[in-house]
Amino acid sequence: MNYDLIVLGSGPGGYVTAIRASQLGMKVAIVERESLGGICLNWGCIPTKALLKSAQVFEYINHAADYGITTSEAKADFEAVVKRSRGVADGMSKGVQFLMKKNKIEVVMGTGKVKAGNKVEVKGADGSQKELSAKSIVIATGARSRELPNLKQDGKKVIGYRQAMVLPQQPKSMVVVGSGAIGVEFAYFYATMGTKVTIVEFMENVVPVEDEDVSKQLLRSLKKTGIEIMTSASVESVDTSGAGCKVQVKTASGMQTIECDIVLSAAGVVANIENIGLEEVGIKTDKGKIVVDEYYNTSVKGYYAIGDVVPGQALAHVASAEGIICVEKIAGQHVEPLDYNNIPGCTYCSPEIASVGYTEKAAKAAGYELKIGKFPFSASGKASAAGAKDGFVKLIFDAKYGELLGAHMIGANVTEMIAEIVVARKLETTGHEMIKAVHPHPTMSEAIMEAAADAYGEVIHL
Repeated sequence: MNYDLIVLGSGPGGYVTAIRASQLGMKVAIVERESLGGICLNWGCIPTKALLKSAQVFEYINHAADYGITTSEAKADFEAVVKRSRGVADGMSKGVQFLMKKNKIEVVMGTGKVKAGNKVEVKGADGSQKELSAKSIVIATGARSRELPNLKQDGKKVIGYRQAMVLPQQPKSMVVVGSGAIGVEFAYFYATMGTKVTIVEFMENVVPVEDEDVSKQLLRSLKKTGIEIMTSASVESVDTSGAGCKVQVKTASGMQTIECDIVLSAAGVVANIENIGLEEVGIKTDKGKIVVDEYYNTSVKGYYAIGDVVPGQALAHVASAEGIICVEKIAGQHVEPLDYNNIPGCTYCSPEIASVGYTEKAAKAAGYELKIGKFPFSASGKASAAGAKDGFVKLIFDAKYGELLGAHMIGANVTEMIAEIVVARKLETTGHEMIKAVHPHPTMSEAIMEAAADAYGEVIHL
């Protein structure tokens, strides 16, 4: 069967690429070995948000008295929480199936492998084999949980994010290794549900990619939740021979042993580039990623790659944006390369984190002279009324030209506020313009205007 485009993988990179290609008039097939929507939709971004919502509701009920509401004792039904999350994921996966039909995209289920001569070989679960060919092939095979050499995952006691979503029963205690987005989201979920959680982080700060002020605030908030946190620490070994796990942790003050039921390895992800035919076709890789140019051409003409298999942030929205740029370029449209410095990152623990652009440290290292504005949610009327006073908005401007270099927020609902900053930076908005853009009151979002005003010594409510 001949196509204009074959996409390997149907995650937020692959399926978005396929839809955009279909809109541009191409005949498209998509190859998927497991479930439409990929990890993000079935085992990542979406079902985790459902779990976190359940934890949030539980937290609300447990603190209902703070709002003048009396409730009888709330109990968390762990199985029902997991079941709801799976239901949300299944609903979304059906949504992607509908979009495939609507856009006349042929879905081929099976494990795909690229071959020379613009071909893709697909092995079905039943052992059947077929060969597809296309003018262009996009590799969007995504990533999986990274296994650390001294932390082998057995899927039972030492688990990755995937098992963490569907544990048959709630563990009494858990050690989470790594405090990036995946680590702190699961730590918050399990701790809120009543599991005793310890986070072990190799770097000196939790959420190490974030601005240091954000890291410090999150540390305080997580400790308040009752989570134990060990930074500048590494897991040396895990003994799973007994009933639970004995975790050996190396810290600055020496070795410590922590006993727990489950160890969750959340040390990032690794790209799925093995056994997909790259070597046979001659597609270059470097440091575990496929080498591409700014329009996602690989080293072999007609083959492209996007998403977690290429360098850049391993995020769903990045994969979607790359896929759209890639097929628009194939279709001969005028496109701009993606600005990787204007990609927002969100973490959905409580309080939420959202950031984009330079951290204070990175902006100084890049040689900018800075104007920094900060507005705490403790001074926000809306945050006070909502009982969500933890956190702040921090904006970083270039003192010389007023350019908005970066924004770092931690607090309730900040993940819904960061897009304003992304658009502002895209439009090269200055600090003064942000101060003069009237924000609605009372909202969490007006903290952005106040933080901009603080940077220029004009803040009213501090």
